[in-house]
Amino acid sequence: MTITLWGRLSSANVQKVVWALEELELPYEHVPLGGSFGGNSEPEYLAMNPNGLVPTLRDGKLTLWESHAIVRYLSAEYGSGLLFPMEARDRAAVDQWTDWTATTFQPAWIGLFWLKVRTPEAQQDAAAIDNALVASLRCFRMLEARLAEAPYLGGSELSYADIAAGAALFRWSTMEIERPALPHVEAWHARLNERAAFRKAINVSYEELVGRLAF
Repeated sequence: MTITLWGRLSSANVQKVVWALEELELPYEHVPLGGSFGGNSEPEYLAMNPNGLVPTLRDGKLTLWESHAIVRYLSAEYGSGLLFPMEARDRAAVDQWTDWTATTFQPAWIGLFWLKVRTPEAQQDAAAIDNALVASLRCFRMLEARLAEAPYLGGSELSYADIAAGAALFRWSTMEIERPALPHVEAWHARLNERAAFRKAINVSYEELVGRLAF
């Protein structure tokens, strides 16, 4: 079956799916869409993804949107025992950190990214940036505590939880902000950066997004 991925490669959510596809060595076709490419509001796209955002993935007759749902699907379908722990007890921690990323971690760091990077400098609100940084650091300290216990969020092996949360690391490490030393997070980042799939998917320039609130 042919796998097709729609989305722009500068999207953090698209990057998660690219990372999973590359990690699992799955062949796929990429269709640039969203941002400067447009296409989100076209009827053909909305028929696949009524939310009108990216990414969207099609695998044979299956069409999925929402990045974490896609990464979970790919991990279960093609990576059982690799990205997708087979035992429910092992998988529970993976799901916990994946869901925490969706509800708490990503809103914090993405909020900071929008305020500090995507908002034109003349429009930036220093107090809002400081508050977003505090929220982000609270999350990173939670990651620091977890990664002091295990090399990966789900335990001893890479899982889709690392993909969901690890998509933040390139932007976090390159934004012009004050970052405290977080040795366990930094060691995790170094381990992930050794993986070709991570480098290809995540270490992507966001220059087109700087000072740009909309396309």
